[in-house]
Amino acid sequence: MSNPFRASFRIQFLLGFLACCALLGYAFHTQFRDVNPLEPCPLCIFQRIAFFALGVVFLLGALHGPAKAAWRGVYGVLALVAGGIGIAVAGRHVWLTHLPADQVPSCGAPFEFMRQTMGPMKLIQKVMTGSGECAKVDWTFLGMSMPAWSLLCLVVLTLFAVYAAFRRR
Repeated sequence: MSNPFRASFRIQFLLGFLACCALLGYAFHTQFRDVNPLEPCPLCIFQRIAFFALGVVFLLGALHGPAKAAWRGVYGVLALVAGGIGIAVAGRHVWLTHLPADQVPSCGAPFEFMRQTMGPMKLIQKVMTGSGECAKVDWTFLGMSMPAWSLLCLVVLTLFAVYAAFRRR
């Protein structure tokens, strides 16, 4: 198999889209599985939105497959924005999971209640302050929590998108 870092823009962005789909699929699997389902906290939901937005950028770039560097740059910047927001959210989430128990904020209202009772800006502000349920670690793999894996995946996917968009052809 050829090196994915030297593949065409279209193939690279298709791979990015498939990676986002796989990550979101696994997130939904952990939430809706029959045995020991994991309920996502508000920061988890925002990370899913970031993966979805990044996936949409990857898909649009793959479908368009622009020949001009300027268009590839547009997709690179869009991926950087979507990924950067996701990185900020996941970074905040990882920070909350590493707080000492006495410094963890108290648990807030359920996300659905906040969504129904607050405007979008107030909701974002409230979610980004984090709460006790966001500091709880329910799942680990290779010693890293799900928010840490999300952060790592968002960083890798964002860097991959920027590389694909701005590398010399």
